[in-house]
Formats: sequence, structure tokens, C-alpha cells
Amino acid sequence: MENKAIICKDLTKQFGDFKAVDAISFEVDQGEIFGFLGANGAGKTTAMRILCGLSYPTSGTASVAGFNVYKQQEQIKKNIGYMSQKFSLYDNLTILENIEFYGGVYGVSRSDIKIRSAELVSTLGLENEAKKLVGALPLGWKQKLAFSVAIFHRPKIVFLDEPTGGVDPITRRQFWDMIYKAAADGITVFVTTHYMDEAEYCSRISVMVDGRVEAIDTPSNLKKQFNVYSMDEVFYELARGAKRSGD
Repeated sequence: MENKAIICKDLTKQFGDFKAVDAISFEVDQGEIFGFLGANGAGKTTAMRILCGLSYPTSGTASVAGFNVYKQQEQIKKNIGYMSQKFSLYDNLTILENIEFYGGVYGVSRSDIKIRSAELVSTLGLENEAKKLVGALPLGWKQKLAFSVAIFHRPKIVFLDEPTGGVDPITRRQFWDMIYKAAADGITVFVTTHYMDEAEYCSRISVMVDGRVEAIDTPSNLKKQFNVYSMDEVFYELARGAKRSGD
């Protein structure tokens, strides 16, 4: 199992009588772009919080970067990056100050922070804006910067929670180019989204419906399985099937 970045077996999170995550099982390979799809409220964010070491499961097992989600949460946090749908940047700090702050939080040395900060600002084409407040940036640039900061310390895995919400299709495509680059550099990408077209960009996807994983495969194989042309149609068929089985 050395080539597995994430392993889940019957992972469950229950709040009273409600199961937000219902016995999900899957594995993610190292360097893979793994899509975690589902409608809002399907349980995606709850599952991701467990995998990021931010919440304990009720039952089941899971390991992230080789570390146990029950006993080794701090080790997990040191080996992952995380970008939430609401971003994690500080609007009242400059671009450089945000980069330097998170570099320190992630334990990057001062000398490396200086070198990597200059490289990052150059790569993003933000040399002239480096000393401007992040709050003044357009949404698309904030997302690109937040992603870059999330992988600044070169983690084994980066978790992206609805990273492209609210931006135009062109910016979404540019953001996915950055994801491809990170994967090519060996970083495993675990991304949640409710945009079904983004599933086409993933190596494999899982589809969650009401807290359960209803399907896992490549986008092309799932479309063949259901004899449809889009991931929207796949999701519709899975959701309809789940509803029938629950009646």
C-alpha cells in the first residue's frame, strides 16, 4: 500500500441520528487528481475535514500520507496542504506578507521562504502587486494565490474544497492548469466540487449522494456505464438510483 496517498474503509461521521458520512470506502493513488463530487450537503466537506485531521470519525478507518486519522492528526497536518472554499488568505496583509506568514506556519525556513516567495510572485505574474493588500485582488487571483500558498511547503497531498466557486469559466480552466502542474510535480490532489463538468479534469472520481459513495471510476468509464454523455447525467442517474433504494 506504499503507493496509496489516502485509504478509507467504512469511514463514518454521525451527528446524533444523522449520518453525514455513511461508511465510505476508497483509495487514492500518489500523484492522482481525485475528484470528490456531490451536491451541496452530500457530505463532502465533512469527509474532507476528517481526512485533514480536523475532525474525528465516528467509526471506520482511514490513513492520509501513511498516518492514522485517529492517532496521528498532527502528522497529517504537516504533510498536507488545504484550501477552503472561503479561502484562507488575510485580506489585510499584502501578497508577500501572506506568503511569508503561511511559509512560517508550514515550517519552511526563512531562506527558503525568501527564495520561494520570489519564485511564486514571478510565476503568478504579480511582481508589481506583491506589496498590495490581498483584499484588493480580484476573486480569480485570490484563488490562484490561495492554491499556491496551500502547496508552498510542497506537501504530499493538497485538499481543495470547492476551489473554483464563483469564478468565470476561463479562470476555472486556468486554475485547473495549476492543479495539473502540481500533480505533475508529484503532489496528490483531492478536490471536492459540485461542478460536474470539472469531473472531466480528474484522473478518477467518486460521487457522493446523501453521505454515501455511490460510484468510483474514471469519468469516461462512468459515462459508458450509464450510457450517457456528461457527468451531469451520471450524477442524475446515481441520485435517482439512490432515491429509489431509499424508498
